[in-house]
Amino acid sequence: MDFWAGTRFVFQPALRTLEAAGVTGSGIRFVPSRLKLPAMPTRGDLAALADIELIVDLGNAIGSRTWWRGLATLAALTYGAITLGFDPVPLPTALQPSLLPTQLAVAAADRIEPLALGGATGAAPLPSNWVTRLAEAPERPRIEVTARLRKVDSLSSALRRAGVGADEVSTLTNLLSGAVAMKAVRPGTSLNVVLGRRESKSVPRPLESLAFRAAFDLKIEVNRTETGALTVKRIPIKIDNTPLRVSGRVGSSLYRAARAAGIPANLVSEAIKALSHRLDISRDVRGSDRFDIVVAHRRAETGETETGNLLYAAIDGRKDAAVMRWPLAGKSQFYVSDGSSARKGLMRTPVDGAALTSGFGFRMHPILGYSRMHRGVDFAAGAGAPVLAAAGGTVSYAGWHGGHGNYVRVDHGKGLSTAYAHLSRISVRVGERVGQGERVGLVGSTGMSTGPHLHYEVWQNGRAIDPRSAKFAAGTQLTGNELGRFKSEMAKLKRVRSGGTRVAEASTKTEKRA
Repeated sequence: MDFWAGTRFVFQPALRTLEAAGVTGSGIRFVPSRLKLPAMPTRGDLAALADIELIVDLGNAIGSRTWWRGLATLAALTYGAITLGFDPVPLPTALQPSLLPTQLAVAAADRIEPLALGGATGAAPLPSNWVTRLAEAPERPRIEVTARLRKVDSLSSALRRAGVGADEVSTLTNLLSGAVAMKAVRPGTSLNVVLGRRESKSVPRPLESLAFRAAFDLKIEVNRTETGALTVKRIPIKIDNTPLRVSGRVGSSLYRAARAAGIPANLVSEAIKALSHRLDISRDVRGSDRFDIVVAHRRAETGETETGNLLYAAIDGRKDAAVMRWPLAGKSQFYVSDGSSARKGLMRTPVDGAALTSGFGFRMHPILGYSRMHRGVDFAAGAGAPVLAAAGGTVSYAGWHGGHGNYVRVDHGKGLSTAYAHLSRISVRVGERVGQGERVGLVGSTGMSTGPHLHYEVWQNGRAIDPRSAKFAAGTQLTGNELGRFKSEMAKLKRVRSGGTRVAEASTKTEKRA
């Protein structure tokens, strides 16, 4: 009883359990063989010990009888735990047979053992009855493929390359021909193809669905119905056709400022060409001037954008330095605000992004070292910059021309011709017809030249004249209702909200600091 007196068991639940089992008196006795502990208390003993507490606070009433009883209880529990821990009694279970050598070899792959001791951790286990080899690898129930339409592709060939069967490609072509213009599908278009399960590997997978962007404002979806037929669905995409207007300060270069504002290079070059008919870009435009450019622009509700043609270009504050594209008789060209053609004379600057470095007249030749007549003007430009025809005409000379190096002359009729010297490359042939603004060569430093530049000459009836004052026949003039519609459209473009002012100004400041 001394051992059990120190425990804090509340024996009421145990008594109720014994009564429910029909056990009375001392019907259950348990004597552990290893601990040599007293027998399990009887029902009467449990009733007597129901209210005895286990002494757990050995810091209270040290040295008292209660304290010594708690210390004895702690020692007994500790002794029992140590005895059971070092020599536990095994559970009565049936003995397992030892593994055979082959079984040990298979189990070695699952055992963690140092490799230095011959461990085979991670090795592939030997074949067993639990694994059987398949006759062939199972196929996926569906395959999703993305095919891109190449320049040399047709829609049919792209679908065949994606795995669609020839019969279904023919069916698709007939279905799509009535829903969309197949020639309008551009190269680079992504075709999202989903192929279903097939009966055997000897036949192509059936098409479950197809989706692609047929046009900027149209999406096409093809789906297979429950009956197995293919259906085409047209999904229109909402488009905002508001033009994009970009304005900013010219700074050190009109070309660089417009490019920094986000305008594509080809549209910047077109704007400079159109304005070159009205003013000399290299001399008449100052860094403090502001440019204003409007281009056709489309925005899809799905987020894509598309930039179109140049519509309007102007240098603010400059008289007649605003031009707008206008179609007339099936051909579009640029006109100024009064409806007259922008092409009234020769282009003042026949090279993009150039600066005038030498004028017309007598000057000290930089190589020969004496005063000599300069029968043209010089524009400093980077090597390889395109040289443009100042007006439409026929090429009368294209080749080497002494000190001029590579040289091109274009006749414009009525005794007027222009010449372009020191080219690094000639892009035209004698007898070829060129239009105003078309490339005739590239800037270089051939012949008697101190660096890359363009020497530009204008000849009138066999006499060299100053290119800055040369003009010839005026272009067309809009009249009547055509002129009214033109002015109305120009007013609308001027009211378009600007979307690039801040970017352009920031880029110009950066260029000036550099």
